[in-house]
Amino acid sequence: MNSAELIGQIEHWRDDHDGGAMKSLDLILHLLRCSDRPFERDQYAPGEITATALVLNERTDSVLLVHHRRLDRWLLPGGHVEPEDATIFDAAQREAFEETSVQLDPEFEPYVAGFDVHGIPSNGKEPYHLHHDILIGLSAAGESIRASEESRAVIWCPIVQLERYNIPRNILLRLEAAIDGSRH
Repeated sequence: MNSAELIGQIEHWRDDHDGGAMKSLDLILHLLRCSDRPFERDQYAPGEITATALVLNERTDSVLLVHHRRLDRWLLPGGHVEPEDATIFDAAQREAFEETSVQLDPEFEPYVAGFDVHGIPSNGKEPYHLHHDILIGLSAAGESIRASEESRAVIWCPIVQLERYNIPRNILLRLEAAIDGSRH
């Protein structure tokens, strides 16, 4: 993956109603411009670029969630960029499939849905560090899913029930924009 290409894809994204996403975008752009290894999973200071899949079902009334085994919480599927990922879109699609076996709609054009920089606690092997998430909007081609070894469970969470899963407010804002069709 090429930093300059990714910068070109994200630097003009705007949402004046989501200060958290805008601050995260600034941090991500800084990382991409200042690091020669922004996609390396062992770059702990200041962290690494990661891809998150915001996958809606065909009716756009449910979002795909995974219960992460190590972090013990509900999250959108996602993870590290791998050397074989040509684009951030490829990374998000690969992560969604690896973690949930979801079949994605091949006719749907993935898009940058937002940004979220957040801390990852130490696990003994890795120190506390930041994930600089780029959220990618995707659409499923069906509702068949299953959990991977990284997850305790995967679900299609109805949008009206998201509060039960303690999803951070900034992710809820990005989800709301995705449902409304806003692609900043």
